[in-house]
Amino acid sequence: MGVSRRDFLKISGSSLLLGPLVAPSSADAEERESRIKGAKETRTICPYCSVGCGILVHTKDGKVVNAEGDPEHPISEGTLCPKGASIMELVNNDLRVKKPMYRAPGGDAWKEVEWDWALDQIAKKVKDVRDRTFKLTSKSKVKEKQPDGTEIDVEKDFTVNRTDALAHVGSAALDNEECYLLQKMLRSWGLVYIEHQARI
Repeated sequence: MGVSRRDFLKISGSSLLLGPLVAPSSADAEERESRIKGAKETRTICPYCSVGCGILVHTKDGKVVNAEGDPEHPISEGTLCPKGASIMELVNNDLRVKKPMYRAPGGDAWKEVEWDWALDQIAKKVKDVRDRTFKLTSKSKVKEKQPDGTEIDVEKDFTVNRTDALAHVGSAALDNEECYLLQKMLRSWGLVYIEHQARI
């Protein structure tokens, strides 16, 4: 059946006018109880990007029952992006990974491992890569002035104390102090490729 644009508007308008004349069902007429009634309210910050929007999280019996923008937050003033608005699904999700997962080289299946084991493995691998690739000096060409006034390219060794094999991407969920400490630690390892999620 072909409906013209004009007919569509007529049908839409008449349904809006006749809608209130239809009696509501008993289910519609019942007063709904608020899902946040009796829930504990906690103020927090969205973990996704670097904007730092405020979120009100309501919990009942240790379970998140509601999450919404905090109207008193100075940055977001109660608004959230679609990702922030779906923050409740981050917690209430059966597919959420709650422990570190490990897949052996050449393996085809992931298995749950303990945090201590996972962190030890990461530390060992970072130290191994750093020790194998650490450079004390690096050659670079510089212009050197000769006694006769001419300049020539000369290759010189410069102290660099760095590794080019490791890089780090920071998290926007970190505050300034955490970023400062992280930067100090990474520089002490000799990393030069240090980036941040908020800038990317």
